[in-house]
Amino acid sequence: MATQEEFEQAVAQSKELTERPSNNILLQLYSLYKQATEGDVNTERPGGFDFKNIAKWDAWKSLEGTSQEDARAQYVQLVNSLK
Repeated sequence: MATQEEFEQAVAQSKELTERPSNNILLQLYSLYKQATEGDVNTERPGGFDFKNIAKWDAWKSLEGTSQEDARAQYVQLVNSLK
């Protein structure tokens, strides 16, 4: 399990990556961050042609039921693998 401090360090490190990750990795980072900080998705799915926010919402929704602690640990692991 990752501590809150390790998670915060990983968040800071994710903003300093030398190469921009692929869109799939960015969605993983986003969804893990949201799950770690807010828990299960708590908003309505965006509609219409808002494809970017629909993809982000779907990625977060896919983690429903994952504990915030597990999401924190997965986030730290993913950021470490990108360094």
